[in-house]
Amino acid sequence: MKYYIISGEASGDLHGSNLMKALLNLDLNADFRFWGGDLMQAVGGTLVKHYKERSFMGFSEVLMNLSKIYKDISFCKLDIKKFNPDVVIFIDNSGFNLRIAKWAKKEGFRTNYYISPQVWASRAKRVKAIKRDIDAMYVILPFVKSFYDKHDYHNVTFVGHPLIDAIANRKQVSEHKFRDEHNLGDKPIIALLPGSRKQEITKMLSVMLSLVNIYPDYQFVIAGAPSQDYSFYKSFIKADNVKFVSNITYDLLSVSTAALVTSGTATLETALFKVPQVVCYKGSTVSYQIAKRIVTLKFISLVNLVMDKEVVTELIQNDFNKKRLKQALDNILDPGNRKKLFLDYYELEKTLGGKGASKKTATLIYNSLQS
Repeated sequence: MKYYIISGEASGDLHGSNLMKALLNLDLNADFRFWGGDLMQAVGGTLVKHYKERSFMGFSEVLMNLSKIYKDISFCKLDIKKFNPDVVIFIDNSGFNLRIAKWAKKEGFRTNYYISPQVWASRAKRVKAIKRDIDAMYVILPFVKSFYDKHDYHNVTFVGHPLIDAIANRKQVSEHKFRDEHNLGDKPIIALLPGSRKQEITKMLSVMLSLVNIYPDYQFVIAGAPSQDYSFYKSFIKADNVKFVSNITYDLLSVSTAALVTSGTATLETALFKVPQVVCYKGSTVSYQIAKRIVTLKFISLVNLVMDKEVVTELIQNDFNKKRLKQALDNILDPGNRKKLFLDYYELEKTLGGKGASKKTATLIYNSLQS
């Protein structure tokens, strides 16, 4: 079978690679052509375009790059037509993927979506287009299945969250070896996860690092994104007890005492590693004002959304400042608060379902192609 897969960022690359591995276990002759990253490329097939080439954050950034985005859309359509796949698989990345899906469905291609667009967060009217353009939807959050049920879209399956597999299957790291290799010493580690795009890292990291001198008994470690070089982060580092590691966020979380995390998939990853965290977000003024008017959710972090209550503190826009961040960090370093948080984290993991999301999704896709 021929599979055309479109993902748009580091998390999509991760989940896409695991889906490809699962498909290969079912279909030894699987032929992959994809938009993704290094992890998908390592599985095999043909990488069309790397996500690093088209990583834009927020409404204003997208507007400034519209010409490039439209060129990519046109090229993608031509590339799909030339490849003539048995199925087009979309992974998250809704702005791009929903445009391709509309075209692909009209062209007669089978369309599957793995990891739903966040229509449950804003612009629910897009469900109408999804019902029209997507043959099957595989969701990784239980409340998303409920959302679609309420909107009378029933070609939806909750498959569990692939992060559970990704974390369970990772190679374990020795804390002593990790500290030794990265010259971290013996101090407890506070991990800083400032995001993956330059725009968000610039806004997040300076505020996170403003706390460093207040906590001399802790070691702050920046989790560098695979899409960015150390030279970019270097200008932010002014203190001795700040270290940097790149593209090994899971290893870092496995040895961390606490974390300051930019809102996104990383909040869920941090929770699954049972690391107390403060969730942070600050966008451009224009992007934030637009988002505030269209986002309908009570929370921004996946942890709180899945649990439907405030499990972790969220500091958004103007609340993301040195004073509020210190208060929140002190709170998660307190032993009593940490104990309650751990209990919530265990409940979160149960709610997300067990292992096997990639395998379940691959099986459903492969079986559908046999009919």
